[in-house]
Amino acid sequence: MKAVIARKLGMTSTISEDGALQAVTLLSVADHTVISHKTVEKDGYNAVQIGTETAKKLSKSVTGHVKMSKVMPKIIREFRTNEIPEDHNVGTKYSADVFSVGDEVSATGLTKGKGWAGTIRRHNFHRGRKTHGGRSYRRPGSIGSMYPQHIFKGTRMAGRLGHEQITVKGLKVALIDVDNGVIGVTGSVPGPRKGLIVIKAAQ
Repeated sequence: MKAVIARKLGMTSTISEDGALQAVTLLSVADHTVISHKTVEKDGYNAVQIGTETAKKLSKSVTGHVKMSKVMPKIIREFRTNEIPEDHNVGTKYSADVFSVGDEVSATGLTKGKGWAGTIRRHNFHRGRKTHGGRSYRRPGSIGSMYPQHIFKGTRMAGRLGHEQITVKGLKVALIDVDNGVIGVTGSVPGPRKGLIVIKAAQ
């Protein structure tokens, strides 16, 4: 099970071995600690809970939950797996060195929130004509007909744009700096700077 919880730092570029310039996203990876296990016998599925960063204060329920690991994680995430790895006992620590340069990974995070947006920006609608008496420039237009007297679900309209969880696949690990806790992946990953990104090995 290869997975880390990182924070987006920004983008830079590197030169590959064949001389090509490639865009790289830098991610900050703090020390990870295995918090607990989920098993088929007890919970109905196998999973490993990982905690990272340090919280100033935890609620009583979370404090009891992480008591065995002897840490105060600020972020806790759960990763499902077919079998719990032998080297992932409760309290085990690891960092960015779980990956190797060249590994194919996927990045999951929340995209940037754009706020309320109209149909042109949100769904790439065309605007109306601005000549020959046209007065409908950025309006969505007709949203239904006489029958069946209601608007169908899924009709494309104005609404909140962005702030959605997406996964970008086909990325590769370009560099790893264990001393500074930095990992670089080719291409772009979703979200703003300092946003949480979950990096997992390709299945």
